[in-house]
Amino acid sequence: MHTAFRPAPTATPNEDAGRTGVLLVNLGTPDAPTPAAVRRYLAEFLHDHRVVDLTRWLWCPVLHFIILPLRSPKVAKNYASIWTPEGSPLLALSQRLVNGVARALPGVDVRLAMRYGNPSVPDVMRAMEADGCRRFVVLPLYPQYAASTSASSHDAVMREVMRWRRQPELRLIQDYHRDAGWVAAVAESIRAHWAAKGRGDRLLMSFHGIPQRFVAGGDPYAAQCRASAEAIAAALGLGENEWALTFQSRFGREPWLQPYTDKTLEQWGRERAGTVDVVCPGFAVDCLETLEEIAAENAHAYVEAGGTALRYVPALNDDAAHVDALAALLRRHLAGWSDA
Repeated sequence: MHTAFRPAPTATPNEDAGRTGVLLVNLGTPDAPTPAAVRRYLAEFLHDHRVVDLTRWLWCPVLHFIILPLRSPKVAKNYASIWTPEGSPLLALSQRLVNGVARALPGVDVRLAMRYGNPSVPDVMRAMEADGCRRFVVLPLYPQYAASTSASSHDAVMREVMRWRRQPELRLIQDYHRDAGWVAAVAESIRAHWAAKGRGDRLLMSFHGIPQRFVAGGDPYAAQCRASAEAIAAALGLGENEWALTFQSRFGREPWLQPYTDKTLEQWGRERAGTVDVVCPGFAVDCLETLEEIAAENAHAYVEAGGTALRYVPALNDDAAHVDALAALLRRHLAGWSDA
């Protein structure tokens, strides 16, 4: 007697596959604008070999016995000057941005983590895993790739999943330095600034610096900053002589990427360059380096050197165009995961 053939049942989604999560990672911030909190934060930050790649036996004594005792009180004052009722601007603005992206990606678990400080990458990833996430897209909030930022964020993710018995599927986004939506959002923010305040005499695009030897060793950061600036200038219809690119926030005595922002502004001040508009396209949200270093410290130095005024163009923060650009970027990287 022959057994009748029965087709296999229709496949059903694998409930064990779990949820999809998006982790947006920013640099980090102290928990409070106090010397003790800043010291804890700087210690974690400056211990990262991606940030300072000196031999540990040489670097650690210098860090703990010279740099941290001397810099922590000064940096704490700088943080205090920009602290808000919501706390750290970087943390509050990053969370607003992440909230906007989450609303734009229904069905996806979107959360914020900080590479240094809180909420930490391990804590956030463990919470997402406990809530059923089995697939992660990781987006460091740095448009331009650098080993000391983007790669360090990926390091933190990989170190965490190395501890997991059941490792998740991972997609790591390296950069979005020429993403059309992001470029358009930056260009529009500059246009809005000009529409509200009039166009300045010069436009400066200031990016965070890194040591020159990092680039000599193969880091694509400088080339990506140049590509970003050129794309933004093209979107604004600017000629080569209508804007300039510089690098800020250098630390230590070795050569960093040049030209330096502060030195350029001092020279422009001596030249009586008039009103300068400064935008910082490498920063997703406003933070110490934009609100204090550019909008306060460098603005004062520029006027002291003879310039008329320095006007800072705010970061994209949680602007709708920024949210839309990041959401569109993430949708492309989420493609193929059914629940996303």
